[in-house]
Amino acid sequence: MVVAVVPPKKRNLQSAVSKRWVFLFDDVELVQESVGGSWDKVRALLGGKGAGLFDMTRAQVPVPPGLTITTEACNAYLAAGGKFPEAMWNQVLETLKEVEKKAGKKFGDTENPLLVSVRSGAKFSMPGMMDTVLNLGMNDAIAESMVKLTGDERFVYDAYRRLVQMFGSVVMGIADEPFEDYLTAVKHARGVKSDVELNADDWKQVTREFKKIFRTATGNDFSQDPYCQLELAVEAVFKSWNGKRAVDYRNAAGIAHDLGTAVNVQTMVFGNMGDQSGTGVAFTRNPATGEKKLFGDFLMNAQGEDVVAGIRTPMSIDKLERENAEIYAQFVEIR
Repeated sequence: MVVAVVPPKKRNLQSAVSKRWVFLFDDVELVQESVGGSWDKVRALLGGKGAGLFDMTRAQVPVPPGLTITTEACNAYLAAGGKFPEAMWNQVLETLKEVEKKAGKKFGDTENPLLVSVRSGAKFSMPGMMDTVLNLGMNDAIAESMVKLTGDERFVYDAYRRLVQMFGSVVMGIADEPFEDYLTAVKHARGVKSDVELNADDWKQVTREFKKIFRTATGNDFSQDPYCQLELAVEAVFKSWNGKRAVDYRNAAGIAHDLGTAVNVQTMVFGNMGDQSGTGVAFTRNPATGEKKLFGDFLMNAQGEDVVAGIRTPMSIDKLERENAEIYAQFVEIR
């Protein structure tokens, strides 16, 4: 299938006086201007994940809208001893407004809230070495609003407890064990083995306890300010570039230490909204043999970390046709 690509109109950010630190996924002309059109330079500036999101958006693949903070911003932050470069945060806020328009939702709003994922992405793949936070932008008021909007209390508090744990471990450095031990105890008390067997009341209870664990470990309540959550998450991704795991990985893989990581802030799409939702990992070809066949695996009623955490066993992507033929056919067409 050949797709005609029409470059979007160029944006002008008033706060970008001398340096662009932030790009929308569809800022085709602006990115090309910044790097001179070289794909290698695009990857260096936006990181591998950001460059892939940029390229898929350019090809009109249905990509949830978002923004990328460049690797240059990470390097500037680290060089300044942990201080955002001038104008970067203002650019993030202004570009986030464009994401809100595209998503039809508003970050931090209780009436129609936008939640986002925050992910790292260096020029070269470093799987599992840096940090991710999902469902960011949730707080108590937004959770109540989302229950009214979706009519699905179980989904909302499943998402909220995930945020508290991920934000706690990734951003605040809390050990995972207190969270995991409590969740294991709840499942044991309920007589179930899988997270998907827990109900709305269970997840509300887990969320309350996770916030207590957060306060005990940090001395502070879990932040109810979505913008504060976002700022701290971006910083955490920048800092993770020099984390021990990442440095050791680069040493072993022969990756330079001066590349920095980009940060991708993207509209959340929820795979944990029931049996008609899902998440997974897929390749357009078999990565081992090169065979021209869709390859990957997936889980229904799950979020991304469930696929790689070993909590549940994913299914091969070809079984998606049996689970949901319509979604499978769309996926094959996109591939």
